[in-house]
Amino acid sequence: MDHEIIDMHSHLGDICFPNGWELIWKKGVRKKLVFDVVTLSEIFYHPFTQGLEYESWVYKQNVKASMERNFTGTLENFSRSLDDAGISRSVALPMPPYVGFSDLKEAANNESGIIPFTGIDFTRDYDVAAQLARDVAVGAKGIKLHPVLQREKLTSKKTLEAVEAFSVHDLPVLIHTGICHYYPLEKDAWRQEPFFADIPYVQELVKAFPKVKFIAGHAGLSQARMAIDLLAGFKNVWVECSFLNPGLVREMIKAFGPDRVLFGSDWPWGNRRPAIKIIKKACRGDRALERRIFYENAAELMKISK
Repeated sequence: MDHEIIDMHSHLGDICFPNGWELIWKKGVRKKLVFDVVTLSEIFYHPFTQGLEYESWVYKQNVKASMERNFTGTLENFSRSLDDAGISRSVALPMPPYVGFSDLKEAANNESGIIPFTGIDFTRDYDVAAQLARDVAVGAKGIKLHPVLQREKLTSKKTLEAVEAFSVHDLPVLIHTGICHYYPLEKDAWRQEPFFADIPYVQELVKAFPKVKFIAGHAGLSQARMAIDLLAGFKNVWVECSFLNPGLVREMIKAFGPDRVLFGSDWPWGNRRPAIKIIKKACRGDRALERRIFYENAAELMKISK
């Protein structure tokens, strides 16, 4: 690679279950041997990003494989994945209350390639503005909202107050976008609200804060073209393209412009090296465009200098 890479979307710890931070520090963790439809999809550049039915066998296998990937989110594996893919730095996104900013900050003290984001714990009452200010003061470079796993609507009073409180820091707000499911077992279904990430909700939030810089995580997933229709017109929206195929990435570049498209892998849910190949394939040899998507856009958003 002839330029630096910032992975705008990755995770540490178990983001789906209580005390998920404990996983960060485990050693020797490997993925359970399962039929990994995610790897198969990556080999063929995610041909089914659009149009995959939620009740289909393939979709259900994807959910099962993804959960097993979640259980590999250790710091040891995170660092190894950076080295293996030749990535210099990667954003690590929290999932309060399972994994918080303090957990990511501690990990960053042990791995210089981690860029920690902060988040909101919607399960308890506290001075959100004060906590966000403390997190930014010690290195948080953005904030993550996950309406599906946190079960909090993007249009709720709590979310609006949190975004308002964070807006003073002029750092990006990364939102999981796109309807999706996380838990393969019915007994865990209550832990998620898949439709809270529907693109119209994202549009309402973006419209409410025209001066806040939003990142649409996964660029809408299976709703990518809806994300283009409803979000591309807002100049305060960037798109992070994990799990999109090269053709959809090119559509994002055309719709949002090369300055508002970001590279992301969603590690460990996605692998970093295939994600790099997809961006390179989408850029068709344009080195300047690659630099924009792999590094410059992210560095500008997070105010990172070399």
